[in-house]
Amino acid sequence: MTNEQQNLQVVQQLFAAFGRADLPAALSTLGENVDFQSPVTRNAPAQISWAKPRHSREEVAAFFKELAEKMQIERMEALEYTAQSGRVVVEGRNRGIVRATGRTYEHDWVMVFTLQDGKIIRHRHYYDTADILAAFRSN
Repeated sequence: MTNEQQNLQVVQQLFAAFGRADLPAALSTLGENVDFQSPVTRNAPAQISWAKPRHSREEVAAFFKELAEKMQIERMEALEYTAQSGRVVVEGRNRGIVRATGRTYEHDWVMVFTLQDGKIIRHRHYYDTADILAAFRSN
């Protein structure tokens, strides 16, 4: 198995763990000092308070807790994977509901994972936050 195949397998394990709501299994794919950011944004609006850098498994767990308190993800689809050298790029789409308003959002996204020694050491999640911010508005 090539390095690219192994890296792809780790990222697919991460998505499979999320799919079955197994946070400990998802966190086990991360390196101890992971550099994790989702979404990548400067000066994130208060509504998307989870959008800040995280630097440990514990901080990433707090990210998912905060996200789950504010959002109900209905669908998260990884549509295409590309693995090269130490990186895996995933293109996808997701849909969810803002708990405070009951309004839905839906957008395409790209995630870029950097792996080392079979662990994810860097994660960047890129998407346009406009649809989520609109879903936070109650009118």
